[in-house]
Amino acid sequence: MDDSQQAEDPELPDDDEQMDLFRQAVADARPLHSDLADTRKRPPAPRPLQLEADEQQVIDELLNLPTDLAGIEVGDEISYCRPGVQRRVMQRLRRGHFKPKAHLDLHGSTLRNASSELKSFLHSCKQRDISCVRIVHGKGRGSRHGVPVLKAAVDRWLRQRDDILAFSSAPSFDGGTGAVYVLLRKQP
Repeated sequence: MDDSQQAEDPELPDDDEQMDLFRQAVADARPLHSDLADTRKRPPAPRPLQLEADEQQVIDELLNLPTDLAGIEVGDEISYCRPGVQRRVMQRLRRGHFKPKAHLDLHGSTLRNASSELKSFLHSCKQRDISCVRIVHGKGRGSRHGVPVLKAAVDRWLRQRDDILAFSSAPSFDGGTGAVYVLLRKQP
């Protein structure tokens, strides 16, 4: 806009008035310390890659162990008692005197899913200081080979864990040979 247009339009402020308006508008502004913007991407949160790799290797090894399909039959009871656990404790577990405080149903799960669900479930129970749980593995009647593959796997997985004191097939009123009661070691 040139001076001739400004003189013609009485509503436009002159240069001095414009500077005064500008100074009033920026009176509260503070100068920046730097005029450079930080455009770097934030690094991702650290992940325990070695721990994840170790855990995956353990799962893969457990899943690749040959399952003895002839070892456990459909109606067989399974049980285990770690050395040092009193016989009376095992008897009470078999009879259902310990009431499970948490349950996990693995019916229809694949071995891989069952392994990770079992691991997660037991970890959660330890965190909540639960000492007796029930795990439903099924009797194996619907199995492709007619043998309880998941039942045999649960039996093997539980025996390999240090935090398991004992387990036994559940009483008939709570799943019988299709479920297992498990006693967990209390946390120190």
